[in-house]
Amino acid sequence: MNFRKFRIPAVAAAAIIFASCGGGSTENSEAADSSATAGSDNTATSTEWVTLFDGKSFAGWHGFNKGTDSIKNWAIEDSSLVCLGAAKDAHGGDIVTDKKYGNFELEWDWKVTKGANSGVMYHVVEDKKYQAPYETGPEYQVIDDIDFPDKLEDWQKAGADYAIMAANDKKKLNKVGEWNSSRLIYNNGHVEHWLNGEKVVEFNRSDSAWKKMRDTGKWKDYPDYAKTESGGIALQDHGNKVYFRNIRIKEL
Repeated sequence: MNFRKFRIPAVAAAAIIFASCGGGSTENSEAADSSATAGSDNTATSTEWVTLFDGKSFAGWHGFNKGTDSIKNWAIEDSSLVCLGAAKDAHGGDIVTDKKYGNFELEWDWKVTKGANSGVMYHVVEDKKYQAPYETGPEYQVIDDIDFPDKLEDWQKAGADYAIMAANDKKKLNKVGEWNSSRLIYNNGHVEHWLNGEKVVEFNRSDSAWKKMRDTGKWKDYPDYAKTESGGIALQDHGNKVYFRNIRIKEL
């Protein structure tokens, strides 16, 4: 995520400490082979696990605000969806699911190269008035915490609710080049971020503390940020090589 343009106010930093929640570990659910049935509005309607990446094609994905043949800067390597890092800034290379999701549980594995930065966004709205998914979609941060070339605030590090809430001290991040497992849950405004078996972020979008952080930090300049209850899942190209695999989703 492009974070050099702003600083979180002191009141937001205090709210982060107050609002961050811990959680116990849980085992990942067993993989299930299933297929989704899409509604006429292209919103997912399946309650079973659905694979979002088949390991061999870009089926089900397209470039943000572009057509289905618009994926130019991603590749498939060893059954992984790989961002090649072609984008020069935080917009231009992101990809989005063809289907939209409301309440869901999303799981994926990821690894970064040294100094790399990326993210997974949800409830992304596509419209020509938006340059990038982050203008509407909240982000689960994916980044190299250790070797990133600039100083990182806690709310910029892996697993964070980017630019709002930092991951808690239960966070366990694997070394660069090793796979991490993540889970993102959205259920009627209740959000959980999991990283390598630990719940590292938990909040409710209706909470006044979370709303204050949204409205007083970076997102005050993005009036449509986190305002919808349904949208696409996006993977970010922030100019670095990042790997994703075992991407699957279940509607709740």
